[in-house]
Amino acid sequence: MAPPFVFPSSLRDLERDTDGDDEPSLRPQNPVAVATLRAADLEEFVKGASFDLSDKELFCIEEQEVFDVIYSIVRDFNCLPPGLKFNVVETLRSNLSVLLPNIDSLSRASMPSPSDATPITDRIASHRNALKIYSFFLLSIVLTEESAAESCTGAKVTAHGRKKNPVYTWNWEAQRGRIMNLIANSLEADLSLLFGPGGTDERYLSFVSKCTFVLCENQNVLKDEDTRIGMCRIIGAIATKHQRISQISASVLHLIHKFDFTVAHLAETVASAEKKFGDGSLAISLIREIGRSDPKDYARDSVGADNVGRFLVELADRLPKLMSTNIGVLVPHFGGDSYKIRNALVGVLGKLAAKAFKDVEGDNNARLRSKQAMLEILIERCRDVSAYTRSRVLQVWAELCEENSISIGLWNEVASVASGRLEDKSAIVRKSALQLLITMLQHNPFGPQLKTSTFEATLDKYKEKLEGMDPRNPVQDELVNDSSFGEVVMGQPDSVSDSCIANSQDQKDPDATIVEITNLEQIRAIVASLEAGLRFSECITSLMPTLIQLLASSSATDVENTILLLMRCRQFQIEGSEEALRKMLPLVFSQDKSIYEAVESAFITIYTRKSPTETASSLLNLAIDCSIGDLAALESLVSSLVSKAEISSSTVAALWDYFCFNINGVRPVQSRGALSVLCMAAKSSPSILGTHLQDIIDIGFGRWAKQEPLLARTACLALQRLSEEDRSKLISTNSRVFTALQGLITSFSLPEKIWYGAADKAISTIYTLHPAPEIFATEIAKKSLSSVFSVLRTEDVSNEDETQNDAFLSSLPPSKLGRFLFVISQIALNHLVYIETSVRKIQKQKRKNESSQPITEGPQSDASKSSEAEGINAELGLGATVDIAIESLAERAEKEIVCCSSEKNLIGHCGPFLSKLCRNLTFLQKFPELQASAMLALCRLMIIDAEFCAPSEIVRSNCTIALGDLAVRLPNLLEPWTEYIYARLRDPSVSVRKNAVLVISHLILNDMMKVKGYINEMAVRIEDENERISSLAKLFFHELSKKGNNPIYNLLPDILGRLCTQNLKDETFCNIMQFLITSIKKDKQMEALVDKLCNRFAGVNDVRQWEYISYCLSQLTFTEKGLKKLIDNFKMFEHALSEDSVMNHFRSVISKCKKFAKPELKVCIEEFEEKLGKVHREKKEQEEITKNAEAHKQRIGSLDKFLASKEVEQSSGNPVEEETSEVVDPSVDSSTEDKENTPECSDNISTGNCQTSTTFTESEGGSEEIQSTRPVRKGDSWFQL
Repeated sequence: MAPPFVFPSSLRDLERDTDGDDEPSLRPQNPVAVATLRAADLEEFVKGASFDLSDKELFCIEEQEVFDVIYSIVRDFNCLPPGLKFNVVETLRSNLSVLLPNIDSLSRASMPSPSDATPITDRIASHRNALKIYSFFLLSIVLTEESAAESCTGAKVTAHGRKKNPVYTWNWEAQRGRIMNLIANSLEADLSLLFGPGGTDERYLSFVSKCTFVLCENQNVLKDEDTRIGMCRIIGAIATKHQRISQISASVLHLIHKFDFTVAHLAETVASAEKKFGDGSLAISLIREIGRSDPKDYARDSVGADNVGRFLVELADRLPKLMSTNIGVLVPHFGGDSYKIRNALVGVLGKLAAKAFKDVEGDNNARLRSKQAMLEILIERCRDVSAYTRSRVLQVWAELCEENSISIGLWNEVASVASGRLEDKSAIVRKSALQLLITMLQHNPFGPQLKTSTFEATLDKYKEKLEGMDPRNPVQDELVNDSSFGEVVMGQPDSVSDSCIANSQDQKDPDATIVEITNLEQIRAIVASLEAGLRFSECITSLMPTLIQLLASSSATDVENTILLLMRCRQFQIEGSEEALRKMLPLVFSQDKSIYEAVESAFITIYTRKSPTETASSLLNLAIDCSIGDLAALESLVSSLVSKAEISSSTVAALWDYFCFNINGVRPVQSRGALSVLCMAAKSSPSILGTHLQDIIDIGFGRWAKQEPLLARTACLALQRLSEEDRSKLISTNSRVFTALQGLITSFSLPEKIWYGAADKAISTIYTLHPAPEIFATEIAKKSLSSVFSVLRTEDVSNEDETQNDAFLSSLPPSKLGRFLFVISQIALNHLVYIETSVRKIQKQKRKNESSQPITEGPQSDASKSSEAEGINAELGLGATVDIAIESLAERAEKEIVCCSSEKNLIGHCGPFLSKLCRNLTFLQKFPELQASAMLALCRLMIIDAEFCAPSEIVRSNCTIALGDLAVRLPNLLEPWTEYIYARLRDPSVSVRKNAVLVISHLILNDMMKVKGYINEMAVRIEDENERISSLAKLFFHELSKKGNNPIYNLLPDILGRLCTQNLKDETFCNIMQFLITSIKKDKQMEALVDKLCNRFAGVNDVRQWEYISYCLSQLTFTEKGLKKLIDNFKMFEHALSEDSVMNHFRSVISKCKKFAKPELKVCIEEFEEKLGKVHREKKEQEEITKNAEAHKQRIGSLDKFLASKEVEQSSGNPVEEETSEVVDPSVDSSTEDKENTPECSDNISTGNCQTSTTFTESEGGSEEIQSTRPVRKGDSWFQL
């Protein structure tokens, strides 16, 4: 009988001597050096060993000779060629696979009489030895081959390919999977007969588990499904069947902490063990081990915490019931510092709530209580300190919604929590909250429409029905108890109102929403469901203002998810969602590509993915109701979609049908909206308008224009958008268009407010289309002039005196005069643009001729002559002379627009009249509309000619806007007057201030005006009482901070100095500076500001300025370098530390720095804090001493006055008191104690022989001395004071 085989720790350990072991064991006695054999000998040697194993009995492996051969082959397995490797592995694997059934037969053979006990024992020992030896050699081969594979990974990658694989021509992955599954089969077999009642050999199990866990550390091994399944079976069998729970748990936790790729596989292993053996002890052990871990360990090991958390979630997904019974040991980790563990526990609770309580076996009430407790924890975790955990909780609620695992009773509470999280400070939490609300809307149990009015009407009817069925106590019975109804879960027949509400939308009869239900309990359930639906609808409706604010968020994810939520709200007909969605249109101008794409996608989904007629109707209705800003955004979107073919030609045809009244019931306003959309489309495809030129003229300027005044203005815009080809066609075939435009300008058919906009577009259209616009504009000006001045000429008006002029102006109709001035100024402005455009065309043509001239010359000699001539002209300056001549002509033409020196200049003759009119304030104040028109005309003429130079609110606004235009055209001329533009920021009128903010923002942000020293006026507007102006000022500084190297950084000290001199409220000042400082992001700039602000303390004695500067310091973001600069500048602000408010701001700086400081820096901060406190206390003591000294001075002064008065009395002959009398200052305390304790004090002066020189000195810590020395005579005695 062979000695027993004892598992070593490794293969090579079999060759080492075992001096300490008394029992004999099977070991290699004569191993062969296989690596030194020749190829032929090696092949013969291996094949001979394989033949022996196949030909002899299974137990021949324990024979010493065979054992030595097999050991030698396995030891040098890497030296074998692939074919021999395959033979060895197949032989060992087949022998072991045959051995396993023999174990079962052995158990049956062990039943006979005791006479056969000895041979049975030997057979058992042989089977045990063979099992161990085969398992040992196979696992050793696996470890050897995997170790070699890892070392040869680089070689395998370079030789990778389908046709070539020189390293591994045999399929080792398949062999490995078969081996591991074979080992798993051996462990799952009944080994009790082989190993006895004491259990399986510990060394055998340890070796197998060790090899298995080593393989688990290799990610490539886990990718092979067969191998992975085999390893899972081995781990499960050792832990569960062979009761090695503690050892396996420790190894599993080690793998989980160190290797993240093992998490899912190990969870699958644990779940498989529970299902296969019906024993969850391994899972329970792992859960409890994790629960017993110190929460601080997870805070230190972030990666381990992440892996453990993922393992718990995977385990809860696979074994929800088992996890639910052991969740209590994990709940204490909610109080730990690791947010990753809290995230995982939140995910576990979500899995359990969705899966662990679906069955109805056992105590139903206990099941509901457990689930309710878990859901309450999830509600509570929505207020976790970590944003990641709050976000994860909201994601879990969304998953529960998708799983239909939230009860109707809890639905509104979850919706309320999600609504509150929309205002969370963290962007990831807001994102998760928005996604949760989207999911709740999509999976809501209340019906496809959530109109509040529909719910209210249906609820009232069911309440009436309920009261009629149960009139005893309808108020008490109308609601179902939350604890019972709250557990009705979606997916079950929980809400009858679903079908009722859905069907009610399609019913014409409102009474059809009442389903004939006679069961009282069902009616109560319906009422409760409707009330819950109504609360949910109201909750979502109340979110619209918040969602509109989120559309303006700086986070792109906020904007994108808000748009998705609003689209979902629109789908469910939530009130206010349509209006909120229109607020997204200006976001099309966002520089963030994702926001633009989200807006475009939403616009396409809402408005264009319909039938052509519906799409056209949606677009024109949107254009009708849009503001000016929204129209610009809509134009950008429509033109972009037309260029991308998202708006089809069928939709364009439908828009023309609406415009041409080809559809029944079309109103003029819809026709105007259709034409407006077509103008937007023509921006990217001008040919769209060319097919209906006559319709545009007939409808736009015909009888429909009288019913819809804005139609004519839109028609003018359409004519401006025509292509060059269509313009030429229009001019050659239809001269009626200019007559229509002239009639629009000179007639009075349109309302006054609309006429100005229409006339503006009409004049611009004339200058765009007409071949000689100056001639036609002259006719319009004359006709407009004749309609106003029908009797006198303008020359007569200009020459009349003031009295006659006033009488004449009074006889003119103000509305006609205002329109005339508008036409004159608009023509002048358009003519200026026309001149500039013409000059650019001439210069462009000149450059084109110059570039094409050498090509047209032909021969090379001519070309050389022409180039030589050009060189001569360039030297003589002839080329520059042409450009100068063109510019000179352009300047002359611009001057002649309003210059009245020429007799043929119509606008020039109107200039003096306009100037006189604007100076006639008495007359203009009677007609505000005329005053606004006159001032606007004056400002426009000022833009053209500087010779033209108060007012009401409208005029001040117009002047501000015009000055902005003037600054663009003549920046050097207007620069000295920049202060007056800034002065309008202090205007009492809201509209004037708003226009001033807009104008200054435009000029500065477009580099048309330098940021002067008056920028503090713009900063004050940040706290303007008008919210719109405040928002515009904040937007200006936000955009200014993006320019270059953030100009706000350079402007901040100057703004601070100027704001300190203004009488601002402390709160206003703090809000302004806080906003400006937050716009500075760079650490270097923050550090430089520390120096600048500290330097401002020098030479400042105003306590208010100390407080302001220290407040600004407290708002900075301090880095380590910035803090050191603050400490280095201590001498600069030392004198200001006597004030408590200043000291409080420095304490705020210190507390802020302590949060990020490293241990070594904290020591420096604490020393600085102590230094500040010490100086503060010393300064306070000095102030106290100074106050006492001043009080003492006052007392001495009053005594001097008293003694002087006594001298005067004595010199005038008044008798003097006895020498024993006392002279006491009434202002000084006369208590006996003070007199006795201070004998040298001059407060008590005695006559007689006491002639003392009294000196008062109060000196402490270097403070000033206060002395009073003055001789005073009383009688014959002198007192030295």
